[in-house]
Formats: sequence, structure tokens, C-alpha cells
Amino acid sequence: MKSIVTLFFSIFCFLASAQISTGSAKDYFEQGAFEKALTLYQKLLNKQRSNSYYFLRVIECHQQLGQYKAAQKEIETQIKRSNYPQNLVELGYNYQLQNQLTQADLYYEKALKSIEIQSNYIYAVAQRFEDHSLIDYAIRAYEMGLEKVPNDAFYYQLAGLYATQQNIEKMMERYLDYVETNPPYMSQVMRLLSEYISEDANQPYNQLFKNVLLKKLQTKPNPLWNQWLSWLYVQQNDFKKAFIQEKAVYRRTPESLQGMINLALLAQEANSYDMALSVFEFIIQNAKEPRLQIQANCSRLELQLEQSKPGSYKEIKARYESLIDTYKLGVETVALQLSYAQFLAFYDQNPEVAITFLKTALKANLTDLASSELKMKLADILVTQNKFNQALIYYTQIQMRVKNSTLSQEARFKAAKTSYYKGDFEWAETQLKVLKSSTSQLTANDALELQLLISDHRGSDSLHSALKLYAKAELLSIQKKPSEALAVLDSILKNHKTDPIIDQTLLVQAQLYETQKQFSKAEANYIRIITDYKDDILVDDAYFYLAELYRTKLLQIEKAKLNYETIIFNHEDSIHFVEARKQYRILRGDSIN
Repeated sequence: MKSIVTLFFSIFCFLASAQISTGSAKDYFEQGAFEKALTLYQKLLNKQRSNSYYFLRVIECHQQLGQYKAAQKEIETQIKRSNYPQNLVELGYNYQLQNQLTQADLYYEKALKSIEIQSNYIYAVAQRFEDHSLIDYAIRAYEMGLEKVPNDAFYYQLAGLYATQQNIEKMMERYLDYVETNPPYMSQVMRLLSEYISEDANQPYNQLFKNVLLKKLQTKPNPLWNQWLSWLYVQQNDFKKAFIQEKAVYRRTPESLQGMINLALLAQEANSYDMALSVFEFIIQNAKEPRLQIQANCSRLELQLEQSKPGSYKEIKARYESLIDTYKLGVETVALQLSYAQFLAFYDQNPEVAITFLKTALKANLTDLASSELKMKLADILVTQNKFNQALIYYTQIQMRVKNSTLSQEARFKAAKTSYYKGDFEWAETQLKVLKSSTSQLTANDALELQLLISDHRGSDSLHSALKLYAKAELLSIQKKPSEALAVLDSILKNHKTDPIIDQTLLVQAQLYETQKQFSKAEANYIRIITDYKDDILVDDAYFYLAELYRTKLLQIEKAKLNYETIIFNHEDSIHFVEARKQYRILRGDSIN
């Protein structure tokens, strides 16, 4: 027993000593103390001759110290022990460091010739070339590998190497080869290629990528290349051409309409409404699943609503009712029911009808989640009718029904906001403090923003008069009563001139003015914030929204550039910094990738 304990203790001490030596060697190496590092790494290598890490460290220490003969001797010893072709790269590089380039190339070629026979070392050899920035040789190694033992990873490695060489066409080809063999990585490669693709279809890289794809379509037809062309056209905001490519994909793979759905949503997001409607119409005509048909019909109606005037609402209402009659009330049509209730309450101006409809819908056989979604919409509408206590009951039911879910946290936030609308700021603030640690980042951010608004302004007067008016204006805004909301905000500016909420009031009022196309009034508000509240936290918002107003509505480009420039140079920590820099560079005429 004693001998076993002694043996165990000896092994433990040996391992601890080795660990200390490795750590010390690493520290010396990183500090540039190569002589001390060499001593330790040499001892470690003598104990473990097969350890490639120690071997490479010993070689590098010798080379850092200019001891090329010693490095050569060590490499040659290793080659005799184990004829690994990557060691030939090391020997060649040792000659290169001595400027003996002919000898270096000789060993590099030997390494490449070796992997023709020992193909299992292709990756190791290519990696050694890469580590020494021998890009041409690394490319040759991987390309040889693709001929000898095709490996998906080689495509990816090659794409990166070609990018280093600025051989963009080859880079694009190899990334596409990689996706062809690894479809799940398509999104990842899209992110990488998006650095080279811009909105300008005439930009050289756009043209190059298009040509690469067309060549692949001609030589190796595959719906994947149509998908890529669709992606390229979307980047260029050419949704019509993207639609053509998605149709080509659908003809080859009719079992999936996901590409069409994504295209419709992207076109809608880019305000290309006619194309979005066309794509939704295609989905409706070709979808086999009721779920997709409902989703597309619902999206199409919502899009039509955005573009319609009240005179068209009767027709839209009839379409909603026809769909509900066709697909009935139930779990499958919850999204349609929510959309219809939104239409009734905020477009058709029939909130009571919407409330009655939702209460009827809740009687169907529903899951907890579906029931909670309908209750959320019902509570939201009740809030707009100033029926705060009824709304709070539904928000509480949701929190109990779907505990710990994102929907539950959203309901809790809306309950706090309802208390805020009521003027019960203390209770609202208590709830918001809990929500600041919400797992939903969006809810947490909203909760923090509202909590700061209340805490910063609740104490400005004992009656909280200005804050109550501000909350009332917010409520009027969501009730689709912009004129009344503007009037309430105006009363704050006139009657509470010294209240800390004035800059917030000016900002919100300016944004409301924009929705009412009163652009000169919005401009005046933003300028007032910049002039009178230049040291407050909203000044960067004012600069950004003013720049956007000049760029998109007033078409005063020089003024827009000036305001974007102010954010770039004076407000680097602003959440608007990235977008401001992008828009500034576009206005300046820079090439943006």
C-alpha cells in the first residue's frame, strides 16, 4: 500500500512539475525571453519527442535567436525520427529565414510532392504553409487535396486564402463550392460575401459574383445557384429579378415556399409593396398547406391596409370575414384573428366590435399560448378605450397562464405601462424594476427606458402634472389621435417650461409632426433640442432624426451630411453612430460594401 501511495505521489509531482515548466516556457516565450524559453522547451521535448507543439516552439526559439544551424539540426533529427512532410515545410522556412530562397523552394516542393503520396497529411502541410504566410503554397496544397481526397473543409480554407490574395473571383467560387456540399452554412457564407456586395448592381464585385453564379448555372445546374442569384438581387433591391429566381427554385423544388415567404417579407421591409403583394399572391395560389395560405393572405391584407384609404376598408373587411368563414376560429387561425381585431379596432374604428370578436374567439378550443395571444390583443384594445382595470385583469391572466415565457414578460411590461397611463407611477416603477432583468432583451430595454422616464421626472413636482400629461399624450398617440396628442404635448411646452421632461416632449412631438407631414415644425423641434438642451442625453437623437428628416423628406443633403457628421465626431457612443456613418459615407459618394 505504501509503495502505491509513493508511486501515485511521484506521478503527481512529475505532472505538476511538467505543468509548471510548460507554463513558464510559454510565459518566457510570450515575453520575448527566447533563451529561457528554449531551455525549458528543449527539456520538455527531450522527454516527449513526439510532441509537435514542443518541437515547433524549440524551432521558433532557435530562429528568433538567429540559431538557424541549430534549428536545422533539430528539424533534420525530427525528419529522421518521423518522416512527416510538414517538417519539410519547416526546413524550407528555416532556409528562407536565411534568405536561401532556392533551397527553401526546393523543400517546399518536396513537401507538396510528399502529400501526393501521403494524402492524409494534406491539411497539416497546408496549415504549416499558412502559419508561415506562404499563401501560394498553402493554396496549392489544398487544391491538390481536392483532387486527391475531396474534403469540404478545403473549400472553406481556400476561400479565405484567395481572399487574402485579393483573388475575389476564386474566393467566391470556393465559398459557393463549400455551400454546395454544406447547405446549412449558406447563411454564414452570405454574411461573409455581403462584405463585398453592395446595393449598386454595377459595382465590380456585384458583377463578378453574378458572372460566377451564371457560369455555375450553365456548367452545373442547381436550384442553389438560383437561390444565390435571388439573394444577390435582394441586396441590390431588385425584387422583380429576385422573384424570377425564386420561381425557378420553386419549379425545381415545389415542396417548399420558404424562399418566397422570405422574399415577400424582405420586399415589404424595403417598401417595395407592389412586389411584396405579387409574391404573397403567388404563395396564396401555390401553397398546399392551410397554414401558409392563411399566413400569406393575412400578410397581403395587412400590406394592402398600409397603402389603402378608408374608402377601401369595406372591401378589406369583407376579405377578412371571408377568410375567417373559410378557415374558422381556432388555434390555426390565431394570427388571422389578431390581424382582424387590429383592423376592426384601429382602421375600421370599431373597437367594441373588435372586443366582442376576441371574446368570442376565446371560447374556441385553444392552447394556453393561443389563448394568451388573443387576450394580449384584447387587453391592448381595452387600454385604448381607457378601460385600464379590465386590461390589467387580462395582462395578469397571461402572466399566470404562460409563466416565464417571453409573452408573460411582455404582458407584465404592458401592465406596468397601463399603470403608467393611469398615473400610478409608483406601482409602474416597481414592476419595471423587476423587468429590467428580463430574459427578453427587447422587453428589458423597454422596461429600462420607461423606468428611467418615470424616475427622472416623477419627482419634479408633487402632483406629477407634466408626466401625467406626457403619459396622456402617449396614450392618445396609440389611440390614433395624433392631433389631440400634439395639443397635449403643446400644453406641456407652454405650461411646464421648467420641467425636465421638456426635451423628451419636444422629441416625441417632432416625431408626431413627421407622421402628420408637418416637417417644418418637426425641424424646429429638433433644432430647439440641439440648441437649448445640447448637454442632455437626447441631443444625439435630435441630430440623427434631423439628419434623416433632411435626407428623406426635406431633401437638403448638405444639412443632412452636417448633422450625420456631428454624430460621427462628437457622439461616438450614440446608438445611431453606425447608421449615421453609413448614411454620411453614402451621401459623400463613398463606395460602401
